[in-house]
Amino acid sequence: MSTDATDAPRSPTDLPGRSWWAAVRRSVGEFRRDNVTDWAAALTYYSVLSIFPAMLVVVSIVGLAGKSVSQSLITNVGQLAPGQVRQILVNAITELQRGPGGAGIVAVVSLAAAIWSASGYVAAFMRAANAIYDVEEGRPIYKTLPLRVVITLTTLVLLSACAVAVVVSGPVAQRVGAMVGAGPAAITIFGIVKWPALLLVAGMLFALLYWAGPNAKQGFRWVTPGGLFAVVIWLVVSAGFAFYVANFGSYNKTYGSLAGLIIFLVWIWMSNIAILLGAELNAELERGRAIAGGLPKTEEPYVELRDTRALDDDDDS
Repeated sequence: MSTDATDAPRSPTDLPGRSWWAAVRRSVGEFRRDNVTDWAAALTYYSVLSIFPAMLVVVSIVGLAGKSVSQSLITNVGQLAPGQVRQILVNAITELQRGPGGAGIVAVVSLAAAIWSASGYVAAFMRAANAIYDVEEGRPIYKTLPLRVVITLTTLVLLSACAVAVVVSGPVAQRVGAMVGAGPAAITIFGIVKWPALLLVAGMLFALLYWAGPNAKQGFRWVTPGGLFAVVIWLVVSAGFAFYVANFGSYNKTYGSLAGLIIFLVWIWMSNIAILLGAELNAELERGRAIAGGLPKTEEPYVELRDTRALDDDDDS
């Protein structure tokens, strides 16, 4: 960036209202120019490769609490996904439950392979985020590789915590409440509060991806405008898509026995569009900060690169 960073507002919250509106307008335009739908399709491919290994890790962790807790996860997962997507997830969790649960070297290797496979999504998101921020990947592989694994592990831990929160309901919640001395009122309050808390955790996961994804120097914030925006868009899209499939969709007639799988893939694709839209908004707010600091509107990159060593190595070769 050619402008002095000290001239720019320190955070998007310091921008005036007109700058926010300009960022929203630019996000709409960049949605097409950055080929967000194509990137979402690529992320959908990596999601399919990653989601079931990730579920293996989560089910393994949740299963440590006993079979009743795992069964409660199956019972409650339907509240998190629309329509026929629910059955695909339930069937997958059930099959994973039936798998060998030994603690030997095979189980350890299987979990390590699952974590590595799940990290493929993070690697793909890094490439998409660089395209959205209009920057090149300058971080060497010895920095990006550990980063994607750490982000994946952090995500899996948070997802496991979410899974535990989901299963702690009904009889399981009553047993846990009795163990910790919580009364019926506390259990009822927990049952209400946990859903907004899960949405907040989803926003935090998005913020983690938004921070680690692009090769852009930026401070980490657990809650970002793009993260909140992505959560809202994801909820609206999921609800709207579920309503459409239930009332107007003709997937069963068109795809027959593959209808459930097609619906699942479309839902994942739309979810990835929501996540990338959040990244677009964050990127355009960063551009707004740079413009407020004196950077010409068309100059790129508009963010300071986090690392340029990989670019320097390419130039030397």
